[in-house]
Amino acid sequence: AVARLAAERGVLGVVVDGTAVHDRGASDAQELGWSMAAAARVLRVLTEAGMGVDDAAGLVELRYAVTDEQFASIAKLRAARRLWARVLELSGATSGAAQRVHAVTSRPMMSRYDPWVNMLRTTVAAFAAGVGGADAVTVLPFDAPLGRPDAFGRRIARNTSHLLIDEAHVAHVADPAGGSYAVEKLTDDLAVAAWEVLGRLDTPDGPDEQALDEMVARTVERRDQQVATRERPLTGLTEFPNLAEELPEREPYDGWAGVRSYGAAFEAMRDEPPAARVLLATLGPVAAHTARATFATNLLAAGGVAVDVAGPTEGPDDLVAAHDGHTVVCLAGADAAYDEWGRAAAEALRAAGATRVVVAGKPREWADDSCATGVDALAFLTRTREALA
Repeated sequence: AVARLAAERGVLGVVVDGTAVHDRGASDAQELGWSMAAAARVLRVLTEAGMGVDDAAGLVELRYAVTDEQFASIAKLRAARRLWARVLELSGATSGAAQRVHAVTSRPMMSRYDPWVNMLRTTVAAFAAGVGGADAVTVLPFDAPLGRPDAFGRRIARNTSHLLIDEAHVAHVADPAGGSYAVEKLTDDLAVAAWEVLGRLDTPDGPDEQALDEMVARTVERRDQQVATRERPLTGLTEFPNLAEELPEREPYDGWAGVRSYGAAFEAMRDEPPAARVLLATLGPVAAHTARATFATNLLAAGGVAVDVAGPTEGPDDLVAAHDGHTVVCLAGADAAYDEWGRAAAEALRAAGATRVVVAGKPREWADDSCATGVDALAFLTRTREALA
């Protein structure tokens, strides 16, 4: 009855909301496959009630999340149209009902820490939505993860679309990505993968939620590992965090319930009370230790751990002079310095009271732990915080 009333009034009657699956951690292919299975269920219900398949298809809006992974998001919306056209073809539709695709900027990609970066994330996502051919785009306010967005956050979100349309002219070309080999190939691959997911999820009663849960769980595990090793960097959270930032205060609300943030584990670590400071035991002059010192400082900050920097040094005595009761010290310098006096520095710092010696770079037999590019940052930071407790 509701669907017929919507058809009579010329409005959409059903929203197939893929963002709900995306918020749980689903991949693009899983989100698309689930949405096609859910939309097929809608067609079955409406046609069994006596409505024609063309009329039923005309009542459906497909809603998807778009992220700051620009090309993947463009391909997702283009693949969605292709998939829905194929579903309608197999369902016996004849009129080629207009497809309505609504894109919403991703919730999981946003961070509560350094929320200003969310403006950049949502701008890229909104651009991708426009290039991908979305009929409607919703840009979420940058401060939404913190609570109820204020007037400034809502205004920036609205103006994002205005800028893209009026100044970047995103709406002036029907399919600006069309013909690009990279986008066309990505669209093809994503459509094939999503169709395979559809085949696994589709049942007469709707999507197989148990099968979906299993697929999403594997995706979440793989993504969490990428975030933990910073293979998938999150600016302002796992990369270049600012421990001195003061987060905007927002009124609490439940609009973020059920959202699994990509950086949830790091956010939880930052939510804990600040850990004791680590002595960054820099070996040699600034030019010799700055690269590894910067790396170690950013890595520790991602776990809410601040450092005290020893500065230019010439030997273990300078490091001991900088030591002020630190239980954890992190040596940062060039390999040549490690070979020359790294062991002596570690021994001197232990004698001064340090209980854990970390080296920035490859593992050394005289150090208790090490950190370098590719390290499981989450595991390393957990160990470090435990040592600081």
